[in-house]
Amino acid sequence: MRIELPRLGHEVTICPDGRTAVVALDQSSFDCIVVDLDMPGISGLDVIAKMRQSAPETEAVIITGKSSIESAVTAMRHGVCDYLTKPCRLADIQAVLERVRQRRELSKRLRALEGRIRRAEGVTSLVGSSAGLEQVRRAIARVAPTDSAVLIRGETGTGKEVVARLVHESSSRANKMLVAINCGAMPEQLVESELFGHRKGAFTGAEEHRAGLFEMADGGTIFLDEIGELPKSLQPRLLRVLENGEIRRVGENQSITVDVRVICATHRPLEEMVESGSFREDLFFRINTFEIPIPSLRDRPEDIPLLVDHFVRRNRQGIPPHAVVTVTQCMEVLTGHRWPGNVRELANVVEHALVLSDELPLQIKDLPERYGVRMMSKQVSRPNRPLTLRDIENRAILEGLDRNGGNKVKTADDLGISLKTLYNKLHQATEEPLDRTA
Repeated sequence: MRIELPRLGHEVTICPDGRTAVVALDQSSFDCIVVDLDMPGISGLDVIAKMRQSAPETEAVIITGKSSIESAVTAMRHGVCDYLTKPCRLADIQAVLERVRQRRELSKRLRALEGRIRRAEGVTSLVGSSAGLEQVRRAIARVAPTDSAVLIRGETGTGKEVVARLVHESSSRANKMLVAINCGAMPEQLVESELFGHRKGAFTGAEEHRAGLFEMADGGTIFLDEIGELPKSLQPRLLRVLENGEIRRVGENQSITVDVRVICATHRPLEEMVESGSFREDLFFRINTFEIPIPSLRDRPEDIPLLVDHFVRRNRQGIPPHAVVTVTQCMEVLTGHRWPGNVRELANVVEHALVLSDELPLQIKDLPERYGVRMMSKQVSRPNRPLTLRDIENRAILEGLDRNGGNKVKTADDLGISLKTLYNKLHQATEEPLDRTA
């Protein structure tokens, strides 16, 4: 190794025994240590244990004789990333070190990506002052300092990943990685490999060894979004991780131990899934140690003005602190909408409006057309005044759109007007002031 590894591009420090290695680890930083298990004085496992204290980011590879393979497996369970048996071939050593390099490179890339996301999104925060959101904040403050598993419940678009990130950033693991995966966003046959990693040749297309997301999150947090979509065949393996921290790569027989906090999220009724047999009851109880329900946006409309202001300022820099970002009529349309897509839908609407607007404040005409139609409906249904001819015309258009499922071509044909005329009338309706009187 002293002679050949530098020729292969590695910088090598040789230590004759364990005590010398411990001193070297205190004085310099290393990507990887390759250590013999059986040594006089300080054993290989002792060196690794001391390394975890002074240089926890350094990877460890052990060398062992064939008679000590059981000890090697034990070491693997304590976080050693690989092992070699004597006599070692140079090609085997190089292959192990290449896997270490790939693992560390992926870890660096994930940390860099997470840093860019944090810089782009700014400080993670929950925007709003409603009572429901205050309950969420109190729950985060209560559970974040612990290592308890957390289950976040809420409709799609309510901000479950934001809550998971706040739990992670408020915990003692904040300096480690938060790794997120959507269990319903990838084919079932890839979920196992993505979570737990695989060995080269474990299945068709596995052309190299690959660490899973649980390994990448070691010391940090893993966020399993849409946990209800996790295939039932993988649920026992997740339960094993939660119970004893053991994972096993696809194609390998030995397990390795990871220290990972698990946060799950779902919009599905897991209790009903347990009753139907599609979700394991023991796993449900294990991930539901502490539950954080997130209210839908329609249940906290008082937060909408704050969210709109937040999204406008996030997308446009340099807005004065006290600048008004929307006209009154535009905000009335936004606060009156039901928001089936919750905060995510509102963020998309604001982004759409900013693309169309040349300057602030945002106008009704800047909103997507379906929200302008809602404005027309609001004008027509206004009580305590007689209907005008325009109101009757608008009502006929609204009824036609509703009858035809929003199809404007068919609506124009039913009303006996041209499509251009229909668009003009929709545009006029969104520009009319809301407080006009008869």
